[in-house]
Amino acid sequence: MPRPQVIHQIADLRRELDVVRRQGKSIGLVPTMGALHQGHLSLVDTCREECDWTVVSIFVNPSQFGPGEDLAKYPRTLDADLDALADRGVEVAFVPAADEIYRPGHDTWVEVGAVAEPMEGRRRPGHFRGVATIVLKLFGMVGPDLAYFGQKDFQQALVIRRMVEDLDVPVEIRVCPTVREQDGLAMSSRNAHLDPEARRDALTLRQALQAATQMVEQGERDTRTIAEQMRRIIAPVEGAKIDYIALVDPETLEPVETIRGPTLAALAVNIGGTWLLDNCLLADG
Repeated sequence: MPRPQVIHQIADLRRELDVVRRQGKSIGLVPTMGALHQGHLSLVDTCREECDWTVVSIFVNPSQFGPGEDLAKYPRTLDADLDALADRGVEVAFVPAADEIYRPGHDTWVEVGAVAEPMEGRRRPGHFRGVATIVLKLFGMVGPDLAYFGQKDFQQALVIRRMVEDLDVPVEIRVCPTVREQDGLAMSSRNAHLDPEARRDALTLRQALQAATQMVEQGERDTRTIAEQMRRIIAPVEGAKIDYIALVDPETLEPVETIRGPTLAALAVNIGGTWLLDNCLLADG
């Protein structure tokens, strides 16, 4: 199949999508930073099923990288990305330059409140300010009917949902299940940085979440006990640095002491110099 139409300028994107809209077709958006893997492509597939036109944005957003986070090292694989989108029949790839998105004098930012503060918000100050700003800008540029995000980045999706609700943005947010490698590792562009040993060690994140799930299924309700068991599973990995193991309300991200309903188990661990995230929903059985 042919590659999607590649558009670099906001004005050209709007002009193209205005024609689509006048034809009465629905538009879906999959925002990405490129380096596409099967997790991204599962979002594309769902978008293709639900919308007449699919727009995939590919933009490595500088405003969501903090001090010490090497923006220059983020993988950029545009040719391979466009080939993968061609296989899916995607109509448009929006690939803007940084100065097209953040023009000289740009000084307006989106600040999301409580759901952006814990977990990744504490580990990466300013990160969600950058995420919310670029996503709101993309919504304004594309005007999608639906937009697609993955559960692996659970907090990010919650931040976007909150922003859309609070600012009355007319777009429906779809959060799709985490896609995993055959051995259970959550797919992520960061996985490319793992050497073979670190790749094996990374499986402890999934093992810790599976242990939490099993404990709840067997009747454990104390989150401190569950978190401690998760920590014990990861601790033997040489050099592993746990930033957080959180058991929280999935709507507010407030800590839960005793599981009485759906609870999010989430963790961030540095394995071999690479920060990895994973999560799962625990249900009160």
